[in-house]
Amino acid sequence: MTIQWFPGHMAKARREVSEKMKYVDIVFELVDARLPLSSRNPMLDQIIQQKPRLVLLNKADLADPQQTKKWQEYFKQQGHQALAINAQENKGIKALIPTAKEALKEKRERDAARGIKTRAIRAMVLGIPNVGKSTLMNRLVGKKIAQTGNKPGVTKGQQWLRLGSELELLDTPGILWPKFEDEEIGKKLALTGAIKDQLVHLDDLAIYGLDFFTRYYPGKISERYGLEIEEEQSLAPELLMTITEKRGYRQDYDRGSELVVFDIRQGKLGRYTLDRCEEIGASLDE
Repeated sequence: MTIQWFPGHMAKARREVSEKMKYVDIVFELVDARLPLSSRNPMLDQIIQQKPRLVLLNKADLADPQQTKKWQEYFKQQGHQALAINAQENKGIKALIPTAKEALKEKRERDAARGIKTRAIRAMVLGIPNVGKSTLMNRLVGKKIAQTGNKPGVTKGQQWLRLGSELELLDTPGILWPKFEDEEIGKKLALTGAIKDQLVHLDDLAIYGLDFFTRYYPGKISERYGLEIEEEQSLAPELLMTITEKRGYRQDYDRGSELVVFDIRQGKLGRYTLDRCEEIGASLDE
């Protein structure tokens, strides 16, 4: 499944982000806590360069909490502050400004030594589509000023938003890279809804999701669908057929696939993390 999706407004946004990077003090990089690496845009390192960065692992309520802690430690080892948040429920948001101040401590001390007066932090919010940028900004500002939606590509303009006297935010559209060279990343993003469903095959996603849960969370499949799953078996195609028939869909596997994919997206199989720290060879403390 090779996915190519790079609308024109995203190419424009990439240029604008590069041009406006000089106006901000720090970048808030929003990622999906269920796939902290796969939901990062590889172009951002080149765009951000040495600019301080705060990684926000959003939708942490849907992710495996043990894996989230490992990923926070991973980003810390990469030299970035990292917070686990749930923008939808306004959880973890209060720590954002204090953490940003900590990340900018050295810069502010240098500015003070040069006689530069401390001003509001100027931050840019970046992330791929559908990671929750508009929801986060609405929570920060305290009213609905950024358009939100559950489909990728909702935000298409840029706007500065002021949060009291301490923070000014530059919103940007989601930026997705032109082509997924890694098929695995494409499937992960599609499974969590970061890619439009019209561009993928739901049966592929359902099989991928069932295979993942069979390996890492077999008990959750058993609990949700009333099936006995042996931990080390990879029976995803057979599982999809069984689930479809068990739900009374006969041989309507498209309908069965849609059920499984949306169950996973909505957390009906429980909390999960698709990107596993242990699989990238990260040496992290437990």
